[in-house]
Amino acid sequence: MRLSRAVALALALSTLALGACSSKGKLRQPTKLVELAKPELRPVEIWSRSAGNGGGKFFTGLRLSKEADGIFVAAVDGSVYALNPANGGTIWRTATKARVISGPTVADDKIYVGTLDGETIALQRATGKELWRTRVNSEVLAAPVASGDVVVVRSVDGREFGLSSKDGERLWNFDRTEPNLTLRGLSEPLILGGRVYSGMDNGKLVALNLNDGQVAWEQNISVAAGRSELARLTDIDADLLSAPAGLFVVTYANDIALVDPLSGESRWRRSIKSYSGMATDDKNVYVTDDEGLLWALDAETGAAVWKQEALKYRHLSAPAVFGGYIVVGDFQGYLHWFEPKDGRLVARTRAGSAPIASAPVVDGKRLYVTSQSGLVAAYEAQAAK
Repeated sequence: MRLSRAVALALALSTLALGACSSKGKLRQPTKLVELAKPELRPVEIWSRSAGNGGGKFFTGLRLSKEADGIFVAAVDGSVYALNPANGGTIWRTATKARVISGPTVADDKIYVGTLDGETIALQRATGKELWRTRVNSEVLAAPVASGDVVVVRSVDGREFGLSSKDGERLWNFDRTEPNLTLRGLSEPLILGGRVYSGMDNGKLVALNLNDGQVAWEQNISVAAGRSELARLTDIDADLLSAPAGLFVVTYANDIALVDPLSGESRWRRSIKSYSGMATDDKNVYVTDDEGLLWALDAETGAAVWKQEALKYRHLSAPAVFGGYIVVGDFQGYLHWFEPKDGRLVARTRAGSAPIASAPVVDGKRLYVTSQSGLVAAYEAQAAK
């Protein structure tokens, strides 16, 4: 059984609060935003536009992909777009007539999306023409990823598949038992070299051989503990993060770790609970936790550098590193800029009113963002006057 993240968090809160507080609703009220007296940056919107209906009423694995030849986005209404990064103009649009729930992913000459009905669809990168579609056992909630001849697909029933990038033919499959209760969400598989790394809902990190799906190693990042099913949630829903120091992985069971990708051994770990995600620069790893706190940790040791609580309970996106600052989105469409040295809030702007669930995407001097309603926008940041 998969719970929406909002439902799971609300239930967990109620469980913890029973008998302890007569006004439970006050505990998780989103922090009200305070106007910045002297912003240090001035975010400037370069362009914005609508691209379909976004995720609609669904929690999705939809995200924005930025490449040199275009910005690629998709919507649950089945539309997939390639947009001009300079002005947001449409390069092509394809109506797949499917309920697209994840992606798009760009790999070589193809675009891949997953659907609510268990399909993986491959489109021609240059034109959007459909090349093939393949059905697996259940909803493809994590964005498909690909390298060379293999497309890796994860479905919500705990299975993972290797498909042929040429025609979608099934090459291999990997299966692990799902816990009785999980959050709605899947981390995207990560391909490095000849391996694919996946964070599982049972708290394990798994490395598979890309060509045949055989297990290279499995490692427990979190172990279920507690008396209730809610207390035993161990989901790895945030995307894995590759960096020179190793693989960063964070779970909903209060564990963040730096893992050696060759052996699976943890180099360090500490207690942080997250389902949204991480970003890194040359010194720190940044993570938004389940309460809306933004953390900076030393990438080499895991030691806390700072913790920012100004956006508590605002359901933050994963962070992005942009122009020497840290940027996160929230549930009301705001984008917030932070100084990476001390976590100081330095700027804010708004990209519509719908939630920003996926991490902003950075390319050179521009930051691109997409919202739950299908808004796509590009920003630059200038020094405040």
